[in-house]
Amino acid sequence: MASQPEREDPFRERLSPEQYRVSRCGGTERAFTGKYWNHKDDGRYVCVCCGAPLFDSTTKYDSGSGWPSYWAPISKDLVKELEDTSHGMSRTEVRCAKCDAHLGHVFLDGPPPTGMRYCINSASLDFMPREKTGG
Repeated sequence: MASQPEREDPFRERLSPEQYRVSRCGGTERAFTGKYWNHKDDGRYVCVCCGAPLFDSTTKYDSGSGWPSYWAPISKDLVKELEDTSHGMSRTEVRCAKCDAHLGHVFLDGPPPTGMRYCINSASLDFMPREKTGG
């Protein structure tokens, strides 16, 4: 039986190797290395793969973890949460609900009002300044 040719992956062509490794292969960037861990501009963080709005700068805070951290997504239906038992740990993985990109993990040690810490890889995000998002 002849082998089938591999289907081209449009994400591999559009994303940097690091963005692809993190968002499409479930990788993690090193702490304090991503472009948004200490980013303070006003706007929205969107999925690097599909452009879906995910997090707003008004919910971003400095968790000290070295990754961008948010106490809530823009809307719960924009992200999906999955059990992750890799690396000998039990965590909750966060993915883009629209394109299934790996974003990071969510933990129950965040600030009020939610007590949540969405610990997200910069490589999975793009930033849209507030004046470009319309709100």
